[in-house]
Amino acid sequence: AAGTPIWTASTIKLAMVADLLSREQAGALRLTAADREQMAAMLRRSDNSAADSLWSRYGGTANVFNANFSRYGMTNVAPQPGFGDVYPYWGFQKGTADDFDALMNYVLTGLTPANSAAVIAEMQRVDAAQQWGVWGAGAAMAPGNKNGWSQEEGGWVVNTVGFAGPGQRYTLAIMNGLDGEGGYGDGVETTTELSRILLGP
Repeated sequence: AAGTPIWTASTIKLAMVADLLSREQAGALRLTAADREQMAAMLRRSDNSAADSLWSRYGGTANVFNANFSRYGMTNVAPQPGFGDVYPYWGFQKGTADDFDALMNYVLTGLTPANSAAVIAEMQRVDAAQQWGVWGAGAAMAPGNKNGWSQEEGGWVVNTVGFAGPGQRYTLAIMNGLDGEGGYGDGVETTTELSRILLGP
């Protein structure tokens, strides 16, 4: 069901980082040192305040981010109206596992080598609270991931997207909508064990 739309939760922050770097590469904007610190905070700690700040500063409410996401293979990502005062908003989006696998591959091959290496490094040094999901591939596979989780009306959503293996050879995205069955811990266990089975050495 890799084409099923699921709440993206904080995995969308990786798409925001990819878009900001891509816009800078194209000469459309100039990122400051403070911007880069907030981007790192989104990747390492899943910092919501940093995401809010960057979304506001770089045109989220003008649909700039969402208009660009399809360029990175995320053709199904769509903001969801009716869930907050801000629209579109990074925190209320749906997308598919196919979208996020395409995004991960864009980060690895579509960004400049320097920008790609910087994102890879941040994803490989996520905080301890983020070390699940694709992290389950194991230290020998040098994984990196961006996770997302939220409790929606239908139950918990626990997602993970990342890479593992020599030269980031393997990519994986798991969008895990629990449909009212199970909690956060169940989602963490499920995504981590799937990653271990699929990507472990």
